[in-house]
Amino acid sequence: MRENDPPVLILAPTGRDAEVASSILEEAGLRAEVCADLPALVARLDEGSCAVLTEEALRASDRHGLAAYLAGQEPWSDYPFVLLTLRGTPPEARLMESLGNVTLLERPFHPATLVTATRFAVRARRRQREAAAFLHERQQTAERQALLIRELHHRVKNTLATVQALLGASARGATSVDEFYQGFSARVISLAKTHNLLTEDYWQMASLQEMLENELGPYNDEAGKRIALKGPLVELTADLAVPTGMAIHELTTNAAKHGALSVPEGRITVTWDVAQDEAGRRLRLDWTERGGPRTAEPTRKGFGSTLLQRVLTMQCGADIKFDFKPTGLHFRMEAPLVEHRTVPHY
Repeated sequence: MRENDPPVLILAPTGRDAEVASSILEEAGLRAEVCADLPALVARLDEGSCAVLTEEALRASDRHGLAAYLAGQEPWSDYPFVLLTLRGTPPEARLMESLGNVTLLERPFHPATLVTATRFAVRARRRQREAAAFLHERQQTAERQALLIRELHHRVKNTLATVQALLGASARGATSVDEFYQGFSARVISLAKTHNLLTEDYWQMASLQEMLENELGPYNDEAGKRIALKGPLVELTADLAVPTGMAIHELTTNAAKHGALSVPEGRITVTWDVAQDEAGRRLRLDWTERGGPRTAEPTRKGFGSTLLQRVLTMQCGADIKFDFKPTGLHFRMEAPLVEHRTVPHY
């Protein structure tokens, strides 16, 4: 038996069967736990490897709870039982049928027989749990792939809109074809750096300031007054950098299409700091837009906001808030800063 295997549950309320079975299994290295009655055993089934029980204990008990548990098992589960019967007495067919995955063992039995039957049951349950973990991992991978494909399609669409906005910004400020080419080219290169940062999922650390500059830099004016960034040096691990990069990209795209970056006089201020509480360090970031078109609460929730809710709140444990003030959008995020990877590998 492996150290992390759950205990073998034993139900034998009469005679010395429980004491004998427990002693035999413990000597063989199988952790055993005796249950007082059938309801107590049913309550512990999820925490056990298998159950060793006597036929007379089942006959004398109300089996509705056990039947409900077995009927409600997950598709991967087929709970193993070792049923101790009396030699020369055929087991009751209804009991066999109600248990399903059952191994019969006549009493009196040789200790090695009980150990062998129980080991098989423990191994069977372990394999079931491993299969369940594998299926769960496959499901998570499939869900992640579906999300990434949707995000990829969405990002390509947003990228085209962003490039169009960069084209307009470059054209408005250019006085010659060469100046237009240089300005537009520089902005596209900066945008490409951000996308490269977002697609490299296994880098060590990323600077929050650099992420903001890569995304917002193309929209700044020559005087550097259109975009204001203020905060301490913060290096983000990949687990927080990727979702935060997605959030910055979505906010920037939205600002370019509908907000402060859609008009020349629009301005964006981003401030951040790091707070320390009992749970650890937390990143607090504020995104404030002003000078753009009048802002109002959106009538429907788009994929961009859904993406932010999922990757920031579910993946990073962040608290986020959107405030659609008439003067411009205010977005606030507070997320724990972690030192180890939390996103599952894919």
